Order: sequence, then C-alpha cells, then structure tokens
Amino acid sequence: MKCETLEVWKISLRLSGDVYKSLSHCKDYGFRDQITRSGLSIPSNIAEGMERKSTKERINFLNIARGSAAELVTQTYIGIDINYINEEKGKEWIQTGEQILGMLRKLQETLNAQETLTQ
Repeated sequence: MKCETLEVWKISLRLSGDVYKSLSHCKDYGFRDQITRSGLSIPSNIAEGMERKSTKERINFLNIARGSAAELVTQTYIGIDINYINEEKGKEWIQTGEQILGMLRKLQETLNAQETLTQ
C-alpha cells in the first residue's frame, strides 16, 4: 500500500503545509520549530511505515504519526492561548488533527485485521 493512496496521508500533508505557511513569520523560533516538526512528522511517519514489510513495523510508525498528531493538537491549543495562532485557524487544525488521529486508528485496525486473516 503506497502512502500516496491514503487519504490520511493526503490530509496530514496539507495540514503540515498549512502550519508551515501560517507560522512562517512567527518570531518565536522555538515554538515555530516544535509545531512545524510535529506537523511534518505525521505524513513522514505514515510514508515510512507504509514502506515497511511487516505489519508490526507499519503499526509502529503509525503510532509515531499518532503521537505527532497529538503533539500538534496540543501545541495548537497552546498557540491559540498565547495568541500565536488565530483562533479560527487553530480550531481548524485541531479538528483536522483529531480527524487524522481517528483515521490512523482505523488504519491500524485494518492492518491488524489483514494480518490476522493471512495467518
């Protein structure tokens, strides 16, 4: 399964790009670096996982992607609170992050079910 065919990869790729573009002028380098790294990590780990041969390895990378999505959601809440992120934009990112978390969970369940069927 190629990552490019996965809707969750496409959504996380767009989210990552939006975070980069929206925060390109943020002068707090530490905050900007942390949140953009979280965003970048989501589609990157999905891609790396989908190239792995074993289901266990794939699921491990999807777990890392889920952790990064949870980080991005948390950092977005913080960014809204400290006025680095526009509230409307932040709510959009939070909603998208939650959507990604659900999609990754379902993908892991699907991979586990496929693995069970082949055994």
